[in-house]
Amino acid sequence: MPLGEVSNKKNSKKRKVENRKRLRILPLTVCYLLIAVFSPPLCFCTQRDNIIRELLWKDFLAMNGRRPKIAVVLGGGGARGLSHIGVLKVLEENKIPIDIIVGTSAGALVGGLYASGMDISEIENIGKDIGWDKISDLSTVKLIGLIATESLLSSQKLEKYLEKHIGKKRFDQLKIPFACIACDVKTGERIIFKDGEAAFAMRASATIPAVFEPVEYRHRLLIDGGVVDNLPVDIARVMKADFVIAVWPKGDNSLFEMKNVLTTLNQVINIQGEFLVSKTLDNADFLLIPDVRDITMIELDRSQECIETGLVSTRSKIDDIKGKILERFIERIVNE
Repeated sequence: MPLGEVSNKKNSKKRKVENRKRLRILPLTVCYLLIAVFSPPLCFCTQRDNIIRELLWKDFLAMNGRRPKIAVVLGGGGARGLSHIGVLKVLEENKIPIDIIVGTSAGALVGGLYASGMDISEIENIGKDIGWDKISDLSTVKLIGLIATESLLSSQKLEKYLEKHIGKKRFDQLKIPFACIACDVKTGERIIFKDGEAAFAMRASATIPAVFEPVEYRHRLLIDGGVVDNLPVDIARVMKADFVIAVWPKGDNSLFEMKNVLTTLNQVINIQGEFLVSKTLDNADFLLIPDVRDITMIELDRSQECIETGLVSTRSKIDDIKGKILERFIERIVNE
């Protein structure tokens, strides 16, 4: 038999299997919708709605490759970005698939660790144990130099710290498609990392200006991606995301005092980050803002508080997230 005929028969068989799966799912979905629309109001309507939602959710998960792709975009914020750990933990607990991760700065660190396949409980332990001594060459002498002179910290230790946990994995070896953002400090260009060694890219994305020395990369000098794009929702769209959950650990600038050059510059970075985020929000399908407004970028000693806030904020919104995802799922079913 000619190879072309064999290939056609295989494709035909595959289409039949897919159609049978679709026929099993579609009537159930339509049935749930009819019940929701036409059934009379009941005293226990909330319970009824929950049952229908859970049945629809099971159908959604059963679609595998045919369901909408979900991306999580994790914004920058220094120490506040540790709240991303709590967010990811709740999404995982509630079986919300994460098909794509995009991150900036702290979001790149947490997102990259999760994309590598590391268990969320391990990432949580890392977050609780994190400190400036583990990710930089900070010392009393260095701290004085940082505040009083032009001496910056090296972020080489951060890269080694990341490699300790994920090795020298390249982007194509990660469990979940991942991208992160850095900034060329010479030109102001947004640098998008989607290949090469993940730990290096994560380090570059989190190189806070005025704290860390810029990272050399292909004749460029890279700093924190939050300077040019603090919530890169558009990158998730380029990576074929159908539904984007954006997480922005926003600070309240009015709560922070500016005691020296470093804290003043951090304030400027916060303001710039907010301005950039305001331009990207409309492109996200769902926005989560963990309540970490009173935590500064450098307060790593409040890591457990940040993680807990991410947990609480996401749990309070989990039904809304599922509802929005199901709306997109139903749209796809109806349009197919």
